[in-house]
Amino acid sequence: MSFTETLSRRGFGALLLGSAAAGCTPTVPVSEPQIAAPNFLPEYPPLQDAGYDLPPVPLEYTQGINRRMEGIYTGEAPQGSIDVDPYAKFLYHVKMDGTATRYPVGVGRQGRTLSGLATIQQKKAWPGWTPTQNMLNTEPEVYGDFRGGIPGGLRSPLGARALYIYRNGRDTYYRVHGTNDLESIGNSGSAGCIRMFNHDIIHLYNNVTVPMTINIRSEAESLRVDPEYFGRGVEQPARRISSDELLGDEALANDRAPQRDQLASNF
Repeated sequence: MSFTETLSRRGFGALLLGSAAAGCTPTVPVSEPQIAAPNFLPEYPPLQDAGYDLPPVPLEYTQGINRRMEGIYTGEAPQGSIDVDPYAKFLYHVKMDGTATRYPVGVGRQGRTLSGLATIQQKKAWPGWTPTQNMLNTEPEVYGDFRGGIPGGLRSPLGARALYIYRNGRDTYYRVHGTNDLESIGNSGSAGCIRMFNHDIIHLYNNVTVPMTINIRSEAESLRVDPEYFGRGVEQPARRISSDELLGDEALANDRAPQRDQLASNF
């Protein structure tokens, strides 16, 4: 909102009077309307995307370095690639000019994170999700109710966008994706995938062309490149969500987007 739009007719009149006759006429102070500061950063506002309404990311989740930032890239990944540090909880989109956009991420619990070089082979908007057989075998109490999958939309654990990671031409079943679990960003807690705020994965998705190289740093590389933030965040336990929350009638009614079918194709 511009400055002039914050002034009422009464306030605007009082300002004119004060400037024209300040030397000879006493003026009565006029209190301007108080506008509450937004509870989100400019890069994380309310957002409408393909018929879905995404809420803003509250300030409590974007404190300090836990936010999107631009800067000089000091890592070891090649230009025109993505570099993920699961120990510092950052993802870097490395540009050709030596700069990078750095995003905060949530990563897999200890021992569940992919490492080394791979390729982002495809990307999808508002993707659906199905637990892998390994997830069903190791944590049936968490994933068993969802073996049939969840369609793309606000309920999908992959959020607004997903980048699909391949190695040697085969799907690794690891993804870079959005999430509604805001507390997980900057921490460890997923089954192994790389989570981002929905606002950030949309921003990254719009700037990624496939195929693209992705590097996921080893512990030694993270310590070598970014020792300052090594070990950032905490490890969170797996969260169990009831099937009714994601597949019940109320969830279905709230998850509506007329353009959903148009977004199902791969890019």
